[in-house]
Amino acid sequence: LAGDGLSIGYLGQPELTASKFIPDPFAAGARMYKTGDLARWLPDGVIEFLGRIDHQVKLRGFRIELGEIEAVLGRHPAVRENVAVLREDSPGHKRLVAYVIPNPQPVFTVNEVHQFLKEKLPDYMVPSAFVLLDAFPLMPNGKLDHRAFPTPETARAETGRTLAPRTPVEKRLAEIWARLLGLEQVGIHDSFFDLGGHSLLATRLLSRICDTFQVELSLRNLFETPTVANLATAITQAQAEQEDSDEINRMLKELESLSEEEARTILRDEHS
Repeated sequence: LAGDGLSIGYLGQPELTASKFIPDPFAAGARMYKTGDLARWLPDGVIEFLGRIDHQVKLRGFRIELGEIEAVLGRHPAVRENVAVLREDSPGHKRLVAYVIPNPQPVFTVNEVHQFLKEKLPDYMVPSAFVLLDAFPLMPNGKLDHRAFPTPETARAETGRTLAPRTPVEKRLAEIWARLLGLEQVGIHDSFFDLGGHSLLATRLLSRICDTFQVELSLRNLFETPTVANLATAITQAQAEQEDSDEINRMLKELESLSEEEARTILRDEHS
């Protein structure tokens, strides 16, 4: 901001005044005020407001402007209002969460919106969880109360969508997920990536699965079957295939240890 009506500064705060009121490059001797708002000038001449510069956060080494995420997400027809937040609900487990007030139509679906954002934003800027709300929590002054936004897990519990593990494999797998993601509980239909999982945690998860179940799964397996229920099925199938392979290898080793005469005798007995 600049012009004849510009304030002379913050009362009794010279350092803050010096950081916010800077020389105006367009008018000699004049000053400008840094509002902290972030916008971009589009080719058609429209100035698009992106949010606040002080909403810039850092996640896994990347600097992220939350306002840019909100601007892109707000262009989806199923989204009426949205707020992007970097949460750290447990030490060392940071994740982007998008809070959305949806439009009645079209119906908001996480998979569709997630794909919509992936086509327009880098992977590290795509929220790993989405929470639908009827209204955003506000403070008495009308500003957003970021501390009052529910965790994705709390929101899931309130909607009753969390289903407990049914089998020993599902139970053990849910425990591994909860420990890696810093969560209290994980439902069998929860997606690893919707709960805050990312590529680095995915490699750690596959390593834990290998140590626990003695099977090797690929990242592709995880991306194609990202829920506890589906991944547990993949693990069970891999174990069965491995047992069949081990049995065949055992039989081949036994055959190799037999003499030619013993092998002929066994084959003759099998066909008699």
